[in-house]
This record gives sequence, structure tokens and C-alpha cells, in this order.
Amino acid sequence: MLGLTSLLTEEPAFGDGLRYVEGARRSRTGVRPGAGPVVVWEITRTCNLRCQHCYANAGPGRFEGEMTHEEGRAFIDDLAAFKVPVLLVSGGEPLSRPDTLDLMQYAVSKGIRVTLSTNGTLITPEVARELKRIGVGYVGISIDGTPDVHDRVRRRAGAFARAMRGVRNCAEAGIRVGIRFTIHKDNVHTLPFVLQLLEDEPFDRACFYHLVYSGRGAAEQDVTPEVTRKVVGQLIDQVEDWHQRGIDKEILTVDNHADGAYLYLYMREKDPARAEAIRRRLRMNGGNRSGIAICHVDYQGNVHPDQFTQHHTFGNVRERSFGEIWSDESHDLLKGLRDREERLHGRCKDCVLYDVCGGNFRTRAEAVYGDFWAPDPACYLTDEEIHDQMLRGESA
Repeated sequence: MLGLTSLLTEEPAFGDGLRYVEGARRSRTGVRPGAGPVVVWEITRTCNLRCQHCYANAGPGRFEGEMTHEEGRAFIDDLAAFKVPVLLVSGGEPLSRPDTLDLMQYAVSKGIRVTLSTNGTLITPEVARELKRIGVGYVGISIDGTPDVHDRVRRRAGAFARAMRGVRNCAEAGIRVGIRFTIHKDNVHTLPFVLQLLEDEPFDRACFYHLVYSGRGAAEQDVTPEVTRKVVGQLIDQVEDWHQRGIDKEILTVDNHADGAYLYLYMREKDPARAEAIRRRLRMNGGNRSGIAICHVDYQGNVHPDQFTQHHTFGNVRERSFGEIWSDESHDLLKGLRDREERLHGRCKDCVLYDVCGGNFRTRAEAVYGDFWAPDPACYLTDEEIHDQMLRGESA
């Protein structure tokens, strides 16, 4: 996750303490000093929608093997013992599970910051007030573009209107709420609409996700590298425009760590001093941290490197504690993610900006090339950029 607003404006954001501080960078243990990773919990795979790019293949009906309420509480106890700082409750549609609010309240009571990722359609005024009462720190609601595009992507007429009601209900209850927008061929043309929506409606921030090839999200749905560069440039320009106009909205990009390298190169042309300050902060983070500072636990209790890499499992929290699983480097892939520079090859191996990207997303590489350590096909840096030796030693 790249905090464009924080990096460009130096305005502090909550996530900075997890991303841009000494000690946040990858380590051999995969755990930041004194704390475990951010955990994404797919609390249920059940969903009232069936979105075309869903990484979880979620949909209506119950899925076999969902963790029980008691198992969920025990899992939360493990997270608290391992000093997990943030629990992102996801799905499926998490609010389709009857005890989700109770489990989130329990996590908050254990000192974990809880955030919610939702399609927003089930957030009534009563649900929003309850989210506020139990102390949920942030709610991210998926918006896929204009109303017609959103409804088509979500495969449900009226989904956009219901999501926006959920947004306004959260805002009225005093909850921080933001957009989650996944960029793909069917909606990239709606970006201007989404940015204007962000400005006009009670959103605090927007996370712009690059498509990861997992579940129903396929490589064929992705935009070209040229389009990606244009989109990230538009987002950078929007951040600077809002900052100049005094509009307090935050923009982040997610799931393509070439964004950090591109931001540095973009700013290097405009303001070299600011660019070097940005690169220093990006080096603290180190880029992709799947299996290092973020992980995914699915509805059955299986532990994965991230929510898009569910075909690789390190263990199950029904059988061993989360902390034991996450600390056990006898699993070759978990160890490899924490020492990946020696395993990467091709463009990633040669890249002079590896220090701010970390090799990007392994799941995309495996989906396209059948090789977990191959270059990420969604990297949009040019050959000239990744081989520019003048960049290698800068900000070292």
C-alpha cells in the first residue's frame, strides 16, 4: 500500500507508523520489532453479490468449513498475543455473517485496531451506529465507477445506490469511510467520475487497487502498462491539486509496488530534493511485504501470504496458533518471501529500484508464467528505467 498523499504532502496518516518508519522494512523474521503483521481475515466467503473480479470467488450461500464463533474468538486471542496491530475484516461480504459485529467488538476489546472491507450494501443507519459504538476504525466501501458500470461489475442492479447509502450512513454515524476502487479494463475510463465523487461525497480517502490475477480476476481484465502509468500520474496530479486547494482527502494505491518506483521517478524530474525524501521513506517500507508484514487468513482458518495467494498455505489456526505458524520458516515459500532477493530473476533481479518495490506481486508472476519468482507482468517501468545505474546508489 502506497500512501501517495502522505508521501507527496508529508501530511501524517495513520498507516505511516506501519509503513514509513525505521524497522518497517523486511526482516529475516518477517515481523516488525515488537509487533506482528497486519492480518486480513476473510471472515466469511458468503456474499450477497457476485463481482466479476472477486479474488475469493465469493457468492451467495454458505461455504463449508467456516470458522465458528468460538474459533473466531480464539483466533483473535492469538492475534492479540502476537501483537497484531490491525485486523482488516473482509469477505465475501463480512456483514452477511450474523456474528461479525460481535467478533469485531471482541477484537477491539483486545487492543487491535479493526477496519472493515465491505460492498456497503448492508450498512443501514443502525449497522453504522453499531460500527461506531464498537470502535471500528475505518470502513472501506467498494465503488467500481459510474452507477451503471458499478452495477454491471457487481452483477446486481441498484448495487451502486445501496453502496452510496452505506457510505452516507457511515459518515452520519461519524465513521471514517473510504472508496475501494479496483482498476481494470471495464472501469478505468470512469476514474474522473470516481475522483469527483471522492471530492463531493463524505469520503475520507480512496484506495486504488491494481488488479491481481486471482479468483475471478484474470490477467485479460488488466489494463496495459501505458494505461497504468497514465492512471498513476493522474492520481499524483490529483493529490497535488487537492493539497493546493486545501481539500483534505487521502489517496493510496495498492497491489502494484512499481507505483513507489514510478512516484520517485516522476518527482525526480519535477523536484529532485522531494524525490530523494520520498525514496528514503519508500526504502524504509521495502515494497511488497506479502508473507512479511501482511498476511491473509481465510474463512476456514488457513494462513496465506496475502489475500490473493490462497493457493499457498502455511498452516491452519485451528491446528496451531497464528504466532507459531507465522514464525515457522520451515515452510520454504514463507522463508523465500522473507529472503526473496536471492530467488527473483529476470527484470526484478536486475532492477535498480528493487529497494522500493521488493519484487512486486508474486501471484501475478505465477499466474502468467507459472513461476513464483518470475518478474511481475504488471510492472510498468521501462527497461531503461530499471537499468539506469545512476539510480542505484541514490538515497542509499
